[in-house]
Amino acid sequence: MARLARRFGRVEPRRRARSYLLGLLSPLADKNGWTIAEAAGDATPDGMQRLLNRADWDADAVRDDLRDYVTEHLSDDGGVLIVDETGFLKKGVKSAGVQRQYSGTAGRIENCQLGVFLAYASSKGRALIDRELYLPQRWIDSPARRAEAGIDEKVKFLTKPAQGLAMLNRALDAGIPAHWVTADEAYGKDSKFRAALQRRHVGYVLAVACNQKIPTTAGSSRADVLAARAPDPAWKRRSCGDGVKGPRLYDWAVATLPDTGTAEHGFARWLLIRRSITDPTELAYYLCYGPADTTDEQLIRVAGTRWAIEECFQTAKNEV
Repeated sequence: MARLARRFGRVEPRRRARSYLLGLLSPLADKNGWTIAEAAGDATPDGMQRLLNRADWDADAVRDDLRDYVTEHLSDDGGVLIVDETGFLKKGVKSAGVQRQYSGTAGRIENCQLGVFLAYASSKGRALIDRELYLPQRWIDSPARRAEAGIDEKVKFLTKPAQGLAMLNRALDAGIPAHWVTADEAYGKDSKFRAALQRRHVGYVLAVACNQKIPTTAGSSRADVLAARAPDPAWKRRSCGDGVKGPRLYDWAVATLPDTGTAEHGFARWLLIRRSITDPTELAYYLCYGPADTTDEQLIRVAGTRWAIEECFQTAKNEV
């Protein structure tokens, strides 16, 4: 808490923030304004709500403090930055950015808010280090809704990949030690997202759809077509990390892609394919970029790291 104390100008919100943080980390069965206030010895949740709604403190500065803390305690040379989104189900229409939209949390279209998050994962642990609230175009185009929800006029519409890239740039500019980025299909299919990472010479393993066009020496081809052509010796059974039931074993194949201007910097591109052992028709595809001497095992490790952010989401929603 000493690291965060300077972000609160007066002693009252500083003490309130400490009580709120202790409440989030406590073993309370349900954590909301009432239960956290009661744990702090308050008769009502008014003080906690005032801290979140009206107290004068800089949430972005606290975010930076968190990132620096994670860098000090969890960083290593194998660190991976992970971009993903999660939904927050809502019943009303007043919360900023809420509308009927697809929520991966629910697995269907629901009335919800969507947040885009950045996590850092290494051999020492994993943690969420940044966040952006996704604001749909219809919210950006409605001055009345923006004013009622307190959304500044300067806020412009950004796609989720653009928000993810903004968070990645913040982390990389701050010097967080990460040579790899991974994300799901929503980000992997975005050529601007991939190109921006290549300009920074940051490696990536990004999921793509089966119909993703992949450059080859004979022109472009779908990812699933290339997978079907992979000879039997190309497949290797490898673990992409340990799960709750032990090593997560799959069959993997890697195809080197033609140079598209990356070789001059000592980088290369690959298509990584994952195949289920129990159901060979179940495949996943990844566009990869990294140093030319990157091994197949390194690409597989980065691909498996993406699950770390799901564990972060589960911990955050269930425990804090």
